Amino acid sequence: MATKGNTSLSKGIPSIKDAFVVIVKTEWNAAIINKLEAGVKKVLKANNISSKTITVPGAFEIPFAVKQHYAYSKVLPDAYISLGTIIRGDTPHFDYVCKAVTDGVLQLNLSLDVPVIFGVLTLENEQQAYDRIGGIHGHKGEEAAVTAIKMIALNRKLK
Repeated sequence: MATKGNTSLSKGIPSIKDAFVVIVKTEWNAAIINKLEAGVKKVLKANNISSKTITVPGAFEIPFAVKQHYAYSKVLPDAYISLGTIIRGDTPHFDYVCKAVTDGVLQLNLSLDVPVIFGVLTLENEQQAYDRIGGIHGHKGEEAAVTAIKMIALNRKLK
């Protein structure tokens, strides 16, 4: 999805009724994450989909929050959207966190009855983030919302 000018994802957005999405976002890199979240909410609102946001400290905590919400919430969502930004630093921390979050979201997708959309940016530098929140690579928050809508429709169809 990071291809420059990739606009095919937003074609054919299905119309779904009574959908609810939980956004799980990080506090870390808040300026970037808030713009990702704004993109998600813009698309959800345009498609009459309600949402709720849960905030966690960092990307590593995203899978836990999704798992706990799914296990204990009285109102289950039709999808989760995970939003985070992991920017490479001088240590191998980047590699460990990226793998853990990716594996965690994968496991959730294999074990939960609803899709968990991977909206976590894994980047070499901060400029790459800005390129993905309305820059040359589009808006990854908006793309995550479109993906959620399409997966909700697919999940409903398959059930």
